[in-house]
Amino acid sequence: MKTITLLLAFIFSVQLFSQEITGKELLDKAIAYHDPNNNWNTFNGTLMVTMKTPGKNERKSEIKINLPEEYFYVKASRGENTTEYTVNKNDCTIRFNGVENPSSEIKKEHNLSCKRANLFKNYYTYLYGLPMKLKDSGTIIDEKVTRKTFKGKEYLVLKATYTKEVGKDTWYFYFNPKTYAMEVYQFFKEAKDSGEYILLSGEETINGIKMPKSRAWYYNKNDGYLGTDDLTK
Repeated sequence: MKTITLLLAFIFSVQLFSQEITGKELLDKAIAYHDPNNNWNTFNGTLMVTMKTPGKNERKSEIKINLPEEYFYVKASRGENTTEYTVNKNDCTIRFNGVENPSSEIKKEHNLSCKRANLFKNYYTYLYGLPMKLKDSGTIIDEKVTRKTFKGKEYLVLKATYTKEVGKDTWYFYFNPKTYAMEVYQFFKEAKDSGEYILLSGEETINGIKMPKSRAWYYNKNDGYLGTDDLTK
């Protein structure tokens, strides 16, 4: 009987906590876990990422991010082709299989463009900068924190939307209620059954920041597996 009473008291206290903590407080606790020394804003480092996708060759990427210098570089190799994008402040450089400024025919055939270079810059900076990137302007953090069971595990869930200039998707971030580590994130587009969820596992500490070692991507609609990104450095 004493055990049951203690269990009920624990459940009640956890539920009460999840109701009382605000979105801002949860985000601050998550950032304190992942970036305890506030290193993200001065991040200057290299990431090595291997992407595994069903039915395709692995894509190996070397990614350099220097936030103070507004510099981004990615070298991605898949099969026989290697693409390099450099974004240095407002300047963009493209190389394909070692050739700088490839022909318009090559660019069209392989979907190469400075728009795509900036897409990669925003993509990698956002995902590997989470949850710190949720402090960026244009991000709207819901003050209500919910408690949700996802894939058999309970989380504190933070909802984020964005101003129209930044984006239309709605994101949910799932944090371990004991450590505040980010373990899942999920986004939805305007259609209810759209979007994807991403399961995070393992950790690599780079420049003092705890980053997910593996990210496995799935469709929200049918749990269809999309692929996995593995951080190897």
